[in-house]
Amino acid sequence: MGARTKPPPATIGCGVLGPDQLRGLARHRYRAPEGRSLADPYLEPLWRWVMEQTPGWWAPNTLILVGLIVNGATTFLLMVFCGDATGQAPSWCYCLCAGGLATHLALNAIARRQAHRSDCSTPLGELFDHGCNAMSIVFVIVGACIVVELGSVPWLLFTECFATMFVYYAANWQTYCSGVRHFSVFDVTEAQLLVILMHLSTCLFGTSLWNMEILSTGIPLVSIPVGISAIAGLVVCAYYFHVILMRGGVGKNGSTVAGTSVLSPVFPIGILIVCAYYFWKNSVTSVFEHHPVLFVLTYGMSASKLSSKLVISYMSCSEMDLFDSSFSGPVLVLLNQYFSIIADYRALWFCFLFCTIDAIIYSVRVCSAICDHLNVHCFRIEKPLPKACSAVRSVESVHTTYTNQRHGHGETSHHNRNSVAQTMNCYSNTSYVGSIGRLRRN
Repeated sequence: MGARTKPPPATIGCGVLGPDQLRGLARHRYRAPEGRSLADPYLEPLWRWVMEQTPGWWAPNTLILVGLIVNGATTFLLMVFCGDATGQAPSWCYCLCAGGLATHLALNAIARRQAHRSDCSTPLGELFDHGCNAMSIVFVIVGACIVVELGSVPWLLFTECFATMFVYYAANWQTYCSGVRHFSVFDVTEAQLLVILMHLSTCLFGTSLWNMEILSTGIPLVSIPVGISAIAGLVVCAYYFHVILMRGGVGKNGSTVAGTSVLSPVFPIGILIVCAYYFWKNSVTSVFEHHPVLFVLTYGMSASKLSSKLVISYMSCSEMDLFDSSFSGPVLVLLNQYFSIIADYRALWFCFLFCTIDAIIYSVRVCSAICDHLNVHCFRIEKPLPKACSAVRSVESVHTTYTNQRHGHGETSHHNRNSVAQTMNCYSNTSYVGSIGRLRRN
């Protein structure tokens, strides 16, 4: 395969990342998170075993992407049976969802270990990890709400889903301010383990399990997972905002790593949540009540893109844009709601397709731009050869032809000798002067 070459300065970043952002990403070095979650010490032996079973040629980003696809595919099956987040799906569907989420959790946990083992850690890997996690969070929370039939309580479903998206966004927000990621006692790993347990329990006992009373108190069993997630979310958010507001940022005068206000990231996620809330409350056809899963997926895709952009801003120490192209879908939905052009359900589908395609295109262009700038592959472990190395191969090929002709026919033509000399001179100033010099001496 030919060597990967950097694009010319005029097209670098493909219009998605500026030159300063690319240079900032190239300078970024991974910093180990502070703190440790509750389950990490107990899961460490399991991750070591999984790591031993993983082929060494699997790229870390491939592991992360496979985990995301498996998690999304199994959750999609659950959505097909329970699009309104109520009702009972087949038992095997809940079992598949538990297995898909466990696969995602395991592959995501060993991806960084695989990067260290294969010596291919790059800023792209860290960004790819957080970007896929931002999208996976949407699938996890949708699956959890379907399991406990939160569709029957619309206000609680809306609160749980958008609060979860906000908590993940806030985690990246505090990193953007403090310059280091913090893990709490109850973090993403514990939340995913809780959802896996919910899927397995529903597989064994059905969704009616969550309507059972706790010791004849009149309190349904569903209050336990909902209460745990609510308390954990409040505690984690309180800590994040303590870091953001009380400690301040690491930049000048308490600013972010990019030198901007620590409050600036509130505007993108705030705009998105306000648009979602307004659409819900002003829909004459109660589109959220009838299609909650599609509603959450739509705004979840946009929220995942915002989280990814915030991670890029932190890693490149650059300012985050307050407005994003993913807002176009939600804003057009509100305009349609005002002018009553098409039905809210069709408008929601349009918004979902727009936000999903926009997030995918953005992710692909960002990965492509970083791969070109850092001269790395996204889904392969071996590094692409520099352009000069291809030059050496060209010289070796010409030199071999020249030698064969010389030994086979006594003398080569004057044209062949000139071709070898011109090719060697062309690449004599590359970093592979030693290799070319050896060819000349032969």
